[in-house]
Parts: sequence; C-alpha cells; structure tokens
Amino acid sequence: MGFQQGSIRRSSDDIVIKELGEVDYTDTWRRQAELAAERADDHIPDTILMLQHPPTYTAGKRTQDSDRPTNGLPVVDVDRGGRITWHGPGQLVAYPIIKLADPVDVVDYVRRLEEALIHTCQHFGITNVGRVEGRSGVWLPAGIVGGELKPARKIAAIGIRVTRGVTMHGIALNCNNTLAFYDHIVPCGLADAGVTTMTDELGRDITVGAVQSELEKDIIDALNGDLSISDV
Repeated sequence: MGFQQGSIRRSSDDIVIKELGEVDYTDTWRRQAELAAERADDHIPDTILMLQHPPTYTAGKRTQDSDRPTNGLPVVDVDRGGRITWHGPGQLVAYPIIKLADPVDVVDYVRRLEEALIHTCQHFGITNVGRVEGRSGVWLPAGIVGGELKPARKIAAIGIRVTRGVTMHGIALNCNNTLAFYDHIVPCGLADAGVTTMTDELGRDITVGAVQSELEKDIIDALNGDLSISDV
C-alpha cells in the first residue's frame, strides 16, 4: 500500500456534487478559484465539479515550447502541475474542491484520485488499467489490442493545485472523445506514449453520462478512505 488509509479530508461532512454539463474552461477555472477561497474560509463544504469542456488545450507549469500544438489553436496557460493536455466533449472532468487534513499530503491525494479512476475503469471492464512509476495519471500497458500493437497509453490525466490546503483542478477521463486533437501536441510531455479512450479499449460506446455516477462515487470513496489504495 504505502499510503495512509482513512479520510484525507479535513471535514467529515458530505461532499457536494455539482454537475455542470459542458462549460467554458476559463470561466470554470475562475469559478474554481472562487470556490477554493470560500472553502479555505469554511464558507462552503467540500465540493466536486463534474463537467465537460469544449475543445481546449491547457498548459500546466512544466509545459515546454516543444509540447505546444502544431495546429495553431490557442492554449490556456494554467496554474496546475503537469504539462500540456487537451479537454473536450466526451471526456469527463472532475474538479474536487477539497480541504485536506493536516499535514497536507499531496502525493497521497493524487494516488487516491488515480485509485478512483482505476476503479471506475475496472467497473466497466478495463481490467489491465493501472499506474506507471514516475508518471501521473492512469494507464494501459503496451500490447496487442484488436490485432494491433499499441504502446503504453494514458486513459486519464491528473493535474492539481493545492492552495491554503484546498485542492483545485483534478482529473480527466477519456470516455468517447476524439483523439484527433492529441495528434498536434506532445500529451503531458510524453513523446513515447499514446492516449486512448474507454470506448476504444472496450469496443463499444462509453458515454460521459454512463460513467459519471460511478466516477463520482469512486472519488468520494477514495477521499473518504473507503477505497483502498492498490499497487496496480
């Protein structure tokens, strides 16, 4: 295991879920910042925003010039960790606004988000999903899929920020989104890896609507310590 069990949250109150549908990235980033400040001051409870974005490239603090898109589309430079990624319809995004317990353990928090994503993917039948040492997010190993040799590939990305003990940004799970926009960037700065979707891996359409309630439950269970951290 290697990580503490039990809740990682400061509060034991229920987490509020807000399902926003498809919303603009920059507007939502601003809303996150407002909510995080309110949570730090204990004016609101722990909250998770569940949503999709219109097609948007976002660049974390470690993004290199060589990572940036070659198709001329704009990029939103943002204050989360990580490098460049893409958001768009068919990709389920979760932004937890959570006040973490002291002492704040960012690594444990990230592992719990990974565990929630792993559990959700396994629930839908993607059994060989897990972690890659030294790389954030959730992955599938290289192998033969549908008669085709595929590299190690990321199915979900993680990029977070913690300020005043409160989390912002979060996770993005590829459900049935297009992968075309990834062809024009170096996703997460990893030139030797691919990206995939739940739909591509399972050979059937997996929509955001089908996945959302399961991922919500798994995030809450992971943060509360009801979902154990695996060594997958």
